[in-house]
Amino acid sequence: MSTTIELQATLRSEVGKGASRRLRHADKVPAVLYGADQEAVSLTLEHNKVLQAQEHEHFYAQVLNLVIDGQATDVIVKDMQRHPFKPKIMHLDFQRVVAGQELHTTVPVHFINEESAPAVKAGGVVAHHLTEIEVACLPKNLPEFIEVDVATVELGSTLHLSDVKFPEGVSSVELAKGEDHDVAVVTIDKKKGAADDEEEEAASEE
Repeated sequence: MSTTIELQATLRSEVGKGASRRLRHADKVPAVLYGADQEAVSLTLEHNKVLQAQEHEHFYAQVLNLVIDGQATDVIVKDMQRHPFKPKIMHLDFQRVVAGQELHTTVPVHFINEESAPAVKAGGVVAHHLTEIEVACLPKNLPEFIEVDVATVELGSTLHLSDVKFPEGVSSVELAKGEDHDVAVVTIDKKKGAADDEEEEAASEE
């Protein structure tokens, strides 16, 4: 388990596009905190600190310690707006986390055993359909990532959400909507043109 990320924030009273623009010019990040049946509050964070923190993958899939004017609050990142081409964070949305209360959030997918997978060694090409999965769980069970073993995928077949092994206490939000939401996660197909080559070889043998 990675070390808990801590961010310092201050309450702000000025809101609106003009106020947010002034904050960004001062290397600050405007943010909002909501959830847990409490009022939403507007916040300000140091841009450089946020930029450093978000370089860690678990920043997006971990309960963070947000210290607001000295008072600590458990939160998760619900949304982040970035500048279209500059390395600049424009806005952050945080959601309060309550122990014992189920939360929904997305966690990254880690694909393992790709190079050693029998289907890949047989000439297959891996196609990732998902890079993250929305999960439902208690805060204490929130995983930093979901591991998907590509070694179990046969050549020409697809692994779906229902095939993924979720950690104890963690479930797929999408799967809970019904069988029609059992989306593809990863596929291993033959290389393009491989089928044509095989047909040509078979024809020449005849």
